[in-house]
Amino acid sequence: MSRERPINADEPRSEESERVEAEVGSDKAAAQPPEPASEPAAGPKPAPPQVRNRRSIPGAVKAVVALVLLAIVFIVVAVIGGSNGSKDEEQPAPAPSIAQGEAKPDGNTATTQTATELGYPAFATNNTTRIGGSDPAANAAATALAVFPSTVPAQRPAAVAVAGEDDWQAALAAAVLMAPPVRAPLLLSTPDEMPDASSEALTALDPAGSKDTGNTAVFAIGDVAVSGGGKETKVKGGDAAAEGAAVAALRERLTSSPPAHFLVVPQSAPAFAMPAAAWAARSGDPILFSEAKKLPEAAAAVLKKHPKVPVYVLGPADAISSAVVNEIAKIGENVHRVAAADPIANAIAFARFHDGSFGWNVNDPGHGFILARDESPLDAAAAAPLSASGTWGPLLLTDNAATLPDPVREYFLDVKPGYTNDPTRAFYNHVWVIGDQEAIDVNQQAEVNELTELAKIGGEG
Repeated sequence: MSRERPINADEPRSEESERVEAEVGSDKAAAQPPEPASEPAAGPKPAPPQVRNRRSIPGAVKAVVALVLLAIVFIVVAVIGGSNGSKDEEQPAPAPSIAQGEAKPDGNTATTQTATELGYPAFATNNTTRIGGSDPAANAAATALAVFPSTVPAQRPAAVAVAGEDDWQAALAAAVLMAPPVRAPLLLSTPDEMPDASSEALTALDPAGSKDTGNTAVFAIGDVAVSGGGKETKVKGGDAAAEGAAVAALRERLTSSPPAHFLVVPQSAPAFAMPAAAWAARSGDPILFSEAKKLPEAAAAVLKKHPKVPVYVLGPADAISSAVVNEIAKIGENVHRVAAADPIANAIAFARFHDGSFGWNVNDPGHGFILARDESPLDAAAAAPLSASGTWGPLLLTDNAATLPDPVREYFLDVKPGYTNDPTRAFYNHVWVIGDQEAIDVNQQAEVNELTELAKIGGEG
């Protein structure tokens, strides 16, 4: 069935869908995960954004453009901007600025140019919302304020987690602190000072600590600067395995209970590890890190403390070897691998997977999703609070700015919502797009919007 797309929709959809591989094993069967049939082809690198010369616009159209742009500004302020208190409270902090790029050229130049001139709503469409920061720190700040608008004290988190801009492993590990009951969103910093976006967000969020956070307002993971905030708890830094183990111990101490499951992800293959952040925030299952061919002692020590807790290894054998899986199986009662040959297929396999109480099991319509670039693990951590609130959905990956990968397109089509008679009683999908247009451009967002649109599938009108 043919459907009209908002812009740039004359590129045909691929007939072939890439199959994902998911291996699930027990402690006896986890030794030999299936080898990928072939290496995936690398996607083309996106061209740098180009600025177009626009033709002159009549006065009446200019007025329409102004109104549309004004509407977009109000949307941005309403969803991403966070104020701090009522009229009787302290002065609101300014929201982090969210940079927007130019729409990229494509095969239908006239269509793209017209959409740009008319103020195409790149921030939000009817089925997508963009967190369009110019870097992960801005995206983390905007996400935190989207989940916790903080206009009144009841909307503020009790605590926030702060990780380093140069330490994606610590940021992914910190995602587990977003799970109930702690519910601490992530901000990013450096050893010397907090970026402006993080500092402004921290001021707006104004965490004060609670019983669930051990009265801590800021959990500082590793060597990071924190400007302001209340009581601070430092989590010792170190290598990836040590940081993952330390955050897991912190989570257990705060909740006074062991986790339901552990996630073990590759510490040197970030694209395969990224989907773990969304699940950790959703479930409270800690993330531990492993080398490709050896399980680090820090991670092994955590698993030895809880030998009956199931372990799920995320990624194929070239990211975490069968030898590591066997080593984990000797420690615990059961270990499972969820994997596919490339990061995009791996994320889809994890979104589809379930085993008892573990896994998203998103194989039908009516869900939220997060879409981020596979080259930005910090964005996966920044967006994790969106998977633990609102539409609660898994992370999917795209490998270039301009084009949605075929496996993701096919997956969206497979879970596309439909209705027969009454659309108001249907299930709906929604996608958060993470990053500015240099990361994921407006054309790809438009295609995602169409793929998630509710469709009439028959019956009486």
